[in-house]
Amino acid sequence: MTTPESPTTSVTLEEVRHVATLANLQLTAEEEPRMQRDLNAILEHVAALSKLDTTGVPPLAQVGQLLEVHAAPAGASLRADQPAASLNRAAVMEEAPETDGRFFKVPKVIER
Repeated sequence: MTTPESPTTSVTLEEVRHVATLANLQLTAEEEPRMQRDLNAILEHVAALSKLDTTGVPPLAQVGQLLEVHAAPAGASLRADQPAASLNRAAVMEEAPETDGRFFKVPKVIER
């Protein structure tokens, strides 16, 4: 894969297969080229974004910071983070379809 600065950013089919393996995806032969096009389009978009002049734009780590930096419209503020009592574990476990008394039991969803 070439660097984002490169005008010809291109993901190979081998890289698509590698990413699919990492993501535990089973792509068909017909899906691989489509995924390759999609990944290349994403990289092209990111490359275009990286060319934008962000001089004077403060870094943003949390969406909540937007409310502090800009005047937020009425009702757009976040609620105060106040401690509250937790749910009663015994009552919650009584409602669970399957439990060991301490944890929820769920079916396995990832096969490897």
